[in-house]
Amino acid sequence: MDIGRVTTPFGRRTMTLGLLASQAIARDIAPETCVDKWKLYRSLCEGRSRLGVSDRSLAVLNALISFYPKTELCAEDPLVVFPSNAQLSLRTHGMAEATLRRHLAALVEAGLILRRDSPNGKRYARKSGQGGIREAFGFCLSPLLARAEEIIQHAADVAAERRQLQTLRERVTLLRRDIVKLIATGREEQLSGDWDAYEAVYRTVLDALPRVPLNDHLTAALTGLQHLRADIINRLEQQIKSREVTGNAGQNERHIQNSNTESHKDSEASISHDHEKRHLSAPEERSGIPQTEYQDDRPERLISQETHKSLHSPEIYPLALVLQACPEITPFGPGGGIRSWEDLSSAAAVIRSMLGVQPDAYQQACKVLGPKNAAAVMACILERSEHIRSAGGYLRNLTHRAYRNQFSPGPMLRALARAQSQREAQAA
Repeated sequence: MDIGRVTTPFGRRTMTLGLLASQAIARDIAPETCVDKWKLYRSLCEGRSRLGVSDRSLAVLNALISFYPKTELCAEDPLVVFPSNAQLSLRTHGMAEATLRRHLAALVEAGLILRRDSPNGKRYARKSGQGGIREAFGFCLSPLLARAEEIIQHAADVAAERRQLQTLRERVTLLRRDIVKLIATGREEQLSGDWDAYEAVYRTVLDALPRVPLNDHLTAALTGLQHLRADIINRLEQQIKSREVTGNAGQNERHIQNSNTESHKDSEASISHDHEKRHLSAPEERSGIPQTEYQDDRPERLISQETHKSLHSPEIYPLALVLQACPEITPFGPGGGIRSWEDLSSAAAVIRSMLGVQPDAYQQACKVLGPKNAAAVMACILERSEHIRSAGGYLRNLTHRAYRNQFSPGPMLRALARAQSQREAQAA
Protein backbone atom coordinates (compact mmCIF):
# COMPACT_ATOMS: atom_id res chain seq x y z
CA MET A 1 0.00 0.00 0.00
CA ASP A 2 1.07 3.53 -0.69
CA ILE A 3 0.65 4.76 2.89
CA GLY A 4 4.23 5.65 3.71
CA ARG A 5 3.58 9.36 3.65
CA VAL A 6 1.42 11.79 5.57
CA THR A 7 -1.32 13.42 3.53
CA THR A 8 -3.20 16.60 4.36
CA PRO A 9 -6.79 17.37 3.32
CA PHE A 10 -7.66 19.39 0.25
CA GLY A 11 -9.16 22.89 0.38
CA ARG A 12 -10.29 24.53 3.59
CA ARG A 13 -10.37 21.33 5.64
CA THR A 14 -7.74 21.52 8.36
CA MET A 15 -5.27 18.89 9.49
CA THR A 16 -5.84 17.58 13.03
CA LEU A 17 -3.97 15.36 15.44
CA GLY A 18 -6.75 12.81 15.09
CA LEU A 19 -6.15 12.54 11.35
CA LEU A 20 -2.44 12.25 11.95
CA ALA A 21 -3.03 9.47 14.51
CA SER A 22 -5.29 7.59 12.08
CA GLN A 23 -2.62 7.71 9.39
CA ALA A 24 -0.01 6.48 11.87
CA ILE A 25 -2.23 3.52 12.84
CA ALA A 26 -2.79 2.68 9.17
CA ARG A 27 0.96 2.57 8.56
CA ASP A 28 1.48 -0.02 11.32
CA ILE A 29 -0.54 -2.82 9.72
CA ALA A 30 1.33 -6.15 9.50
CA PRO A 31 1.92 -7.07 5.82
CA GLU A 32 0.16 -10.44 6.13
CA THR A 33 -3.04 -9.02 7.67
CA CYS A 34 -6.28 -9.95 5.83
CA VAL A 35 -9.91 -9.80 6.92
CA ASP A 36 -13.26 -10.45 5.23
CA LYS A 37 -14.70 -7.02 4.56
CA TRP A 38 -18.34 -8.01 5.04
CA LYS A 39 -17.73 -9.89 8.29
CA LEU A 40 -15.82 -6.86 9.53
CA TYR A 41 -18.70 -4.61 8.46
CA ARG A 42 -21.21 -6.77 10.37
CA SER A 43 -19.02 -6.52 13.48
CA LEU A 44 -18.87 -2.78 12.94
CA CYS A 45 -22.65 -2.58 12.82
CA GLU A 46 -22.87 -4.69 16.00
CA GLY A 47 -20.47 -2.47 17.93
CA ARG A 48 -21.30 0.91 16.39
CA SER A 49 -22.45 2.33 19.75
CA ARG A 50 -18.87 1.91 21.03
CA LEU A 51 -17.39 3.61 17.96
CA GLY A 52 -19.67 6.64 17.88
CA VAL A 53 -21.09 6.28 14.37
CA SER A 54 -24.71 6.38 13.24
CA ASP A 55 -26.56 3.91 11.09
CA ARG A 56 -26.65 6.44 8.24
CA SER A 57 -22.88 6.80 8.37
CA LEU A 58 -22.59 3.02 8.26
CA ALA A 59 -24.79 2.99 5.16
CA VAL A 60 -22.28 5.30 3.47
CA LEU A 61 -19.42 3.07 4.62
CA ASN A 62 -21.23 0.07 3.17
CA ALA A 63 -21.35 1.85 -0.18
CA LEU A 64 -17.63 2.67 0.00
CA ILE A 65 -16.74 -0.94 0.82
CA SER A 66 -18.83 -2.18 -2.09
CA PHE A 67 -16.52 -0.28 -4.49
CA TYR A 68 -13.55 -2.32 -3.29
CA PRO A 69 -13.39 -5.21 -5.78
CA LYS A 70 -12.08 -8.00 -3.50
CA THR A 71 -13.86 -9.79 -0.69
CA GLU A 72 -10.93 -9.52 1.68
CA LEU A 73 -9.08 -6.41 2.78
CA CYS A 74 -5.38 -7.27 2.67
CA ALA A 75 -2.44 -5.11 3.73
CA GLU A 76 -0.48 -5.90 0.59
CA ASP A 77 -3.19 -4.47 -1.71
CA PRO A 78 -4.13 -0.84 -2.39
CA LEU A 79 -7.12 -0.04 -0.21
CA VAL A 80 -8.19 3.24 -1.81
CA VAL A 81 -11.64 3.54 -3.44
CA PHE A 82 -12.48 6.55 -5.58
CA PRO A 83 -16.22 6.69 -6.43
CA SER A 84 -17.82 9.98 -7.39
CA ASN A 85 -20.55 11.51 -5.26
CA ALA A 86 -23.08 10.55 -7.94
CA GLN A 87 -22.05 6.88 -7.72
CA LEU A 88 -22.12 6.98 -3.94
CA SER A 89 -25.59 8.52 -4.01
CA LEU A 90 -26.87 5.67 -6.18
CA ARG A 91 -25.49 3.02 -3.81
CA THR A 92 -26.90 4.82 -0.77
CA HIS A 93 -30.41 4.82 -2.29
CA GLY A 94 -30.40 8.42 -3.47
CA MET A 95 -28.80 10.11 -0.46
CA ALA A 96 -28.38 13.85 -1.03
CA GLU A 97 -24.84 15.11 -1.75
CA ALA A 98 -24.81 17.38 1.30
CA THR A 99 -25.82 14.45 3.49
CA LEU A 100 -23.13 12.30 1.88
CA ARG A 101 -20.46 14.85 2.70
CA ARG A 102 -21.62 15.06 6.31
CA HIS A 103 -21.48 11.29 6.86
CA LEU A 104 -18.15 10.95 5.06
CA ALA A 105 -16.76 13.55 7.46
CA ALA A 106 -18.22 11.57 10.40
CA LEU A 107 -16.48 8.38 9.21
CA VAL A 108 -13.17 10.25 8.93
CA GLU A 109 -13.69 11.77 12.38
CA ALA A 110 -14.39 8.29 13.84
CA GLY A 111 -11.10 7.03 12.37
CA LEU A 112 -12.70 4.41 10.11
CA ILE A 113 -11.53 5.82 6.78
CA LEU A 114 -8.86 8.26 5.55
CA ARG A 115 -9.00 10.89 2.85
CA ARG A 116 -6.36 10.58 0.18
CA ASP A 117 -6.96 13.86 -1.65
CA SER A 118 -5.51 14.62 -5.07
CA PRO A 119 -3.90 17.99 -5.95
CA ASN A 120 -7.22 19.26 -7.32
CA GLY A 121 -9.49 17.45 -4.84
CA LYS A 122 -10.85 15.04 -7.44
CA ARG A 123 -11.07 11.25 -6.93
CA TYR A 124 -9.31 9.18 -9.56
CA ALA A 125 -6.60 6.55 -10.10
CA ARG A 126 -3.54 6.30 -12.32
CA LYS A 127 -2.71 2.93 -13.81
CA SER A 128 0.69 1.42 -14.34
CA GLY A 129 1.98 0.04 -17.63
CA GLN A 130 0.85 -3.46 -16.62
CA GLY A 131 -2.74 -2.29 -16.12
CA GLY A 132 -2.67 -2.18 -12.32
CA ILE A 133 -3.36 0.87 -10.17
CA ARG A 134 -0.17 2.84 -9.58
CA GLU A 135 -1.69 5.65 -7.51
CA ALA A 136 -5.24 6.41 -6.39
CA PHE A 137 -6.90 9.38 -4.75
CA GLY A 138 -10.14 8.99 -2.82
CA PHE A 139 -10.95 7.22 0.46
CA CYS A 140 -8.52 4.78 2.07
CA LEU A 141 -9.98 1.80 3.94
CA SER A 142 -6.75 0.94 5.74
CA PRO A 143 -8.03 2.13 9.17
CA LEU A 144 -10.70 -0.59 9.03
CA LEU A 145 -8.02 -3.21 8.55
CA ALA A 146 -5.78 -1.68 11.22
CA ARG A 147 -8.64 -1.62 13.78
CA ALA A 148 -10.16 -5.00 12.84
CA GLU A 149 -9.39 -6.66 16.18
CA GLU A 150 -10.73 -3.67 18.09
CA ILE A 151 -13.94 -3.63 16.05
CA ILE A 152 -14.48 -7.39 16.53
CA GLN A 153 -13.93 -7.04 20.28
CA HIS A 154 -16.42 -4.18 20.48
CA ALA A 155 -18.99 -6.35 18.70
CA ALA A 156 -18.39 -9.23 21.14
CA ASP A 157 -18.73 -6.90 24.14
CA VAL A 158 -21.99 -5.42 22.85
CA ALA A 159 -23.39 -8.90 22.19
CA ALA A 160 -22.43 -10.00 25.72
CA GLU A 161 -24.11 -6.91 27.20
CA ARG A 162 -27.24 -7.63 25.18
CA ARG A 163 -27.35 -11.23 26.45
CA GLN A 164 -26.84 -10.02 30.01
CA LEU A 165 -29.62 -7.47 29.57
CA GLN A 166 -31.97 -10.17 28.29
CA THR A 167 -31.09 -12.43 31.23
CA LEU A 168 -31.70 -9.64 33.73
CA ARG A 169 -35.05 -8.83 32.14
CA GLU A 170 -36.11 -12.47 32.34
CA ARG A 171 -35.10 -12.73 36.00
CA VAL A 172 -36.91 -9.51 36.88
CA THR A 173 -40.01 -10.75 35.07
CA LEU A 174 -39.96 -14.04 36.98
CA LEU A 175 -39.53 -12.22 40.30
CA ARG A 176 -42.38 -9.86 39.47
CA ARG A 177 -44.66 -12.81 38.72
CA ASP A 178 -43.67 -14.60 41.93
CA ILE A 179 -44.19 -11.55 44.13
CA VAL A 180 -47.60 -10.67 42.67
CA LYS A 181 -48.90 -14.23 43.04
CA LEU A 182 -47.45 -14.71 46.53
CA ILE A 183 -49.09 -11.49 47.73
CA ALA A 184 -52.36 -12.61 46.17
CA THR A 185 -52.05 -15.96 47.95
CA GLY A 186 -51.56 -14.26 51.31
CA ARG A 187 -54.65 -12.13 50.77
CA GLU A 188 -56.88 -14.92 49.43
CA GLU A 189 -55.94 -17.26 52.27
CA GLN A 190 -56.47 -14.39 54.75
CA LEU A 191 -53.03 -14.89 56.27
CA SER A 192 -51.66 -12.39 58.75
CA GLY A 193 -49.20 -9.94 57.24
CA ASP A 194 -48.99 -6.40 55.93
CA TRP A 195 -49.63 -7.31 52.29
CA ASP A 196 -50.33 -3.69 51.37
CA ALA A 197 -46.84 -2.76 52.57
CA TYR A 198 -45.30 -5.55 50.52
CA GLU A 199 -47.17 -4.30 47.46
CA ALA A 200 -46.04 -0.72 48.14
CA VAL A 201 -42.39 -1.83 48.24
CA TYR A 202 -42.94 -3.75 45.01
CA ARG A 203 -44.37 -0.66 43.29
CA THR A 204 -41.51 1.51 44.57
CA VAL A 205 -38.91 -0.80 43.05
CA LEU A 206 -40.71 -0.87 39.70
CA ASP A 207 -41.29 2.89 39.62
CA ALA A 208 -37.54 3.43 39.95
CA LEU A 209 -36.95 1.72 36.61
CA PRO A 210 -36.69 4.05 33.60
CA ARG A 211 -38.73 3.44 30.48
CA VAL A 212 -35.75 1.81 28.76
CA PRO A 213 -33.76 0.23 31.62
CA LEU A 214 -30.09 -0.62 31.26
CA ASN A 215 -28.08 -3.33 32.97
CA ASP A 216 -27.34 -1.20 36.05
CA HIS A 217 -31.02 -0.30 36.51
CA LEU A 218 -32.14 -3.91 36.18
CA THR A 219 -29.43 -5.15 38.54
CA ALA A 220 -30.58 -2.74 41.24
CA ALA A 221 -34.23 -3.73 40.70
CA LEU A 222 -33.29 -7.41 40.76
CA THR A 223 -31.61 -7.04 44.16
CA GLY A 224 -34.62 -5.25 45.63
CA LEU A 225 -37.11 -7.76 44.25
CA GLN A 226 -35.06 -10.71 45.49
CA HIS A 227 -35.08 -9.34 49.05
CA LEU A 228 -38.82 -8.64 48.85
CA ARG A 229 -39.57 -12.12 47.52
CA ALA A 230 -37.50 -13.70 50.31
CA ASP A 231 -39.39 -11.68 52.95
CA ILE A 232 -42.77 -12.73 51.55
CA ILE A 233 -41.78 -16.41 51.35
CA ASN A 234 -40.50 -16.33 54.94
CA ARG A 235 -43.79 -14.82 56.04
CA LEU A 236 -45.82 -17.48 54.23
CA GLU A 237 -43.65 -20.31 55.57
CA GLN A 238 -44.21 -19.06 59.11
CA GLN A 239 -47.94 -19.17 58.48
CA ILE A 240 -47.67 -22.69 57.10
CA LYS A 241 -45.77 -23.89 60.14
CA SER A 242 -48.20 -22.24 62.52
CA ARG A 243 -51.22 -23.79 60.82
CA GLU A 244 -49.53 -27.17 60.27
CA VAL A 245 -50.86 -27.54 56.75
CA THR A 246 -49.28 -28.85 53.58
CA GLY A 247 -47.80 -26.52 50.99
CA ASN A 248 -50.50 -27.31 48.41
CA ALA A 249 -53.85 -25.87 49.41
CA GLY A 250 -55.54 -27.60 46.49
CA GLN A 251 -54.93 -31.18 47.62
CA ASN A 252 -57.78 -33.59 47.12
CA GLU A 253 -58.06 -34.50 50.82
CA ARG A 254 -59.82 -31.17 51.39
CA HIS A 255 -62.91 -32.73 49.79
CA ILE A 256 -62.91 -35.92 51.87
CA GLN A 257 -64.59 -36.18 55.27
CA ASN A 258 -62.45 -37.77 57.99
CA SER A 259 -59.54 -38.00 55.55
CA ASN A 260 -56.15 -39.38 56.53
CA THR A 261 -52.66 -39.02 55.10
CA GLU A 262 -52.92 -41.95 52.73
CA SER A 263 -52.25 -40.88 49.16
CA HIS A 264 -54.65 -42.23 46.58
CA LYS A 265 -52.77 -44.09 43.90
CA ASP A 266 -55.71 -45.63 42.10
CA SER A 267 -56.15 -44.84 38.41
CA GLU A 268 -58.53 -46.07 35.77
CA ALA A 269 -55.73 -47.28 33.54
CA SER A 270 -54.22 -49.46 36.27
CA ILE A 271 -57.34 -51.55 36.88
CA SER A 272 -57.36 -54.40 34.39
CA HIS A 273 -59.78 -57.27 33.87
CA ASP A 274 -57.37 -59.72 35.50
CA HIS A 275 -57.08 -57.47 38.55
CA GLU A 276 -60.84 -57.43 39.03
CA LYS A 277 -61.12 -61.14 38.43
CA ARG A 278 -58.46 -61.86 41.04
CA HIS A 279 -60.50 -60.05 43.75
CA LEU A 280 -63.89 -61.62 42.97
CA SER A 281 -65.27 -64.46 45.04
CA ALA A 282 -68.44 -66.49 45.04
CA PRO A 283 -69.80 -65.02 48.32
CA GLU A 284 -69.41 -61.52 46.93
CA GLU A 285 -71.31 -62.41 43.78
CA ARG A 286 -74.16 -63.96 45.75
CA SER A 287 -74.46 -61.04 48.18
CA GLY A 288 -74.15 -58.29 45.56
CA ILE A 289 -71.55 -56.34 47.55
CA PRO A 290 -69.56 -53.78 45.45
CA GLN A 291 -66.46 -55.53 44.26
CA THR A 292 -62.74 -55.01 44.92
CA GLU A 293 -62.55 -51.44 46.20
CA TYR A 294 -65.41 -51.68 48.71
CA GLN A 295 -64.65 -54.93 50.52
CA ASP A 296 -63.02 -54.87 53.95
CA ASP A 297 -59.30 -55.22 53.22
CA ARG A 298 -58.64 -56.91 56.55
CA PRO A 299 -58.80 -60.72 56.72
CA GLU A 300 -62.25 -60.72 58.31
CA ARG A 301 -65.58 -61.93 56.96
CA LEU A 302 -67.34 -59.69 54.51
CA ILE A 303 -70.17 -57.43 55.57
CA SER A 304 -73.47 -58.64 54.24
CA GLN A 305 -75.54 -56.57 51.85
CA GLU A 306 -78.29 -56.11 54.47
CA THR A 307 -75.75 -54.82 57.04
CA HIS A 308 -74.33 -52.53 54.36
CA LYS A 309 -77.78 -51.07 53.67
CA SER A 310 -78.40 -50.52 57.36
CA LEU A 311 -75.14 -48.65 57.72
CA HIS A 312 -75.71 -46.48 54.64
CA SER A 313 -78.87 -44.44 54.46
CA PRO A 314 -77.62 -41.70 52.09
CA GLU A 315 -78.70 -38.16 52.89
CA ILE A 316 -79.97 -36.31 49.84
CA TYR A 317 -78.73 -32.73 49.67
CA PRO A 318 -80.71 -29.89 48.05
CA LEU A 319 -80.26 -29.54 44.31
CA ALA A 320 -79.83 -25.79 44.80
CA LEU A 321 -76.78 -26.45 47.03
CA VAL A 322 -75.23 -28.67 44.35
CA LEU A 323 -75.74 -26.04 41.65
CA GLN A 324 -74.45 -23.26 43.90
CA ALA A 325 -71.31 -25.25 44.76
CA CYS A 326 -70.70 -26.61 41.26
CA PRO A 327 -71.83 -24.08 38.62
CA GLU A 328 -69.57 -25.58 35.95
CA ILE A 329 -71.86 -28.58 35.47
CA THR A 330 -74.89 -26.44 34.51
CA PRO A 331 -74.03 -26.06 30.77
CA PHE A 332 -73.88 -29.87 30.42
CA GLY A 333 -77.54 -30.32 31.32
CA PRO A 334 -80.26 -30.89 28.71
CA GLY A 335 -80.76 -27.66 26.79
CA GLY A 336 -77.80 -26.05 28.55
CA GLY A 337 -79.42 -25.95 32.01
CA ILE A 338 -80.28 -28.09 35.03
CA ARG A 339 -83.78 -27.88 36.55
CA SER A 340 -84.18 -31.27 38.21
CA TRP A 341 -82.26 -34.24 39.57
CA GLU A 342 -82.88 -36.04 36.28
CA ASP A 343 -81.15 -33.20 34.44
CA LEU A 344 -78.24 -33.43 36.90
CA SER A 345 -77.96 -37.19 36.32
CA SER A 346 -77.89 -36.62 32.54
CA ALA A 347 -75.17 -33.99 32.93
CA ALA A 348 -73.20 -36.34 35.22
CA ALA A 349 -73.30 -39.02 32.53
CA VAL A 350 -71.87 -36.54 30.03
CA ILE A 351 -69.01 -35.36 32.23
CA ARG A 352 -68.30 -38.95 33.32
CA SER A 353 -67.36 -39.74 29.75
CA MET A 354 -65.57 -36.41 29.31
CA LEU A 355 -63.37 -36.96 32.39
CA GLY A 356 -62.56 -40.55 31.42
CA VAL A 357 -64.40 -42.24 34.32
CA GLN A 358 -65.18 -45.88 33.52
CA PRO A 359 -68.88 -46.85 33.52
CA ASP A 360 -68.41 -49.53 36.19
CA ALA A 361 -66.82 -46.98 38.55
CA TYR A 362 -69.82 -44.68 38.21
CA GLN A 363 -72.27 -47.60 38.61
CA GLN A 364 -70.58 -48.66 41.86
CA ALA A 365 -70.81 -45.04 43.08
CA CYS A 366 -74.51 -45.03 42.34
CA LYS A 367 -74.96 -48.28 44.31
CA VAL A 368 -73.10 -47.05 47.38
CA LEU A 369 -73.97 -43.33 47.40
CA GLY A 370 -77.26 -43.38 45.56
CA PRO A 371 -77.84 -41.98 42.06
CA LYS A 372 -78.44 -38.40 43.24
CA ASN A 373 -75.39 -38.22 45.49
CA ALA A 374 -73.25 -39.90 42.81
CA ALA A 375 -74.32 -37.21 40.34
CA ALA A 376 -73.50 -34.52 42.94
CA VAL A 377 -70.05 -36.04 43.49
CA MET A 378 -69.42 -36.01 39.73
CA ALA A 379 -70.32 -32.31 39.74
CA CYS A 380 -67.77 -31.71 42.53
CA ILE A 381 -65.10 -33.63 40.64
CA LEU A 382 -65.74 -31.48 37.56
CA GLU A 383 -65.51 -28.31 39.65
CA ARG A 384 -62.08 -29.33 40.99
CA SER A 385 -60.88 -31.30 37.98
CA GLU A 386 -57.71 -29.21 37.58
CA HIS A 387 -56.55 -30.43 41.01
CA ILE A 388 -57.46 -34.10 40.51
CA ARG A 389 -54.97 -36.30 38.72
CA SER A 390 -57.36 -39.19 37.95
CA ALA A 391 -61.07 -38.49 38.09
CA GLY A 392 -61.94 -42.20 37.88
CA GLY A 393 -59.52 -43.20 40.60
CA TYR A 394 -60.73 -40.34 42.79
CA LEU A 395 -64.36 -41.45 42.39
CA ARG A 396 -63.44 -45.04 43.28
CA ASN A 397 -61.64 -43.83 46.40
CA LEU A 398 -64.61 -41.72 47.51
CA THR A 399 -66.95 -44.64 46.88
CA HIS A 400 -64.70 -46.92 48.93
CA ARG A 401 -64.68 -44.42 51.82
CA ALA A 402 -68.44 -43.96 51.61
CA TYR A 403 -68.82 -47.74 51.87
CA ARG A 404 -66.83 -47.57 55.13
CA ASN A 405 -68.93 -44.64 56.43
CA GLN A 406 -65.91 -42.35 56.06
CA PHE A 407 -67.27 -40.02 53.39
CA SER A 408 -70.37 -37.97 52.72
CA PRO A 409 -70.87 -35.44 49.89
CA GLY A 410 -72.16 -32.80 52.32
CA PRO A 411 -68.85 -31.30 53.55
CA MET A 412 -67.49 -31.29 50.00
CA LEU A 413 -70.53 -29.43 48.68
CA ARG A 414 -70.53 -26.90 51.51
CA ALA A 415 -66.79 -26.21 51.11
CA LEU A 416 -67.20 -25.60 47.38
CA ALA A 417 -70.24 -23.40 48.00
CA ARG A 418 -68.27 -21.23 50.46
CA ALA A 419 -65.37 -20.92 48.01
CA GLN A 420 -67.79 -19.94 45.25
CA SER A 421 -69.40 -17.30 47.46
CA GLN A 422 -66.01 -15.82 48.32
CA ARG A 423 -65.07 -15.58 44.63
CA GLU A 424 -68.34 -13.86 43.84
CA ALA A 425 -67.84 -11.41 46.70
CA GLN A 426 -64.32 -10.57 45.53
CA ALA A 427 -65.54 -10.10 41.95
CA ALA A 428 -68.22 -7.70 43.14
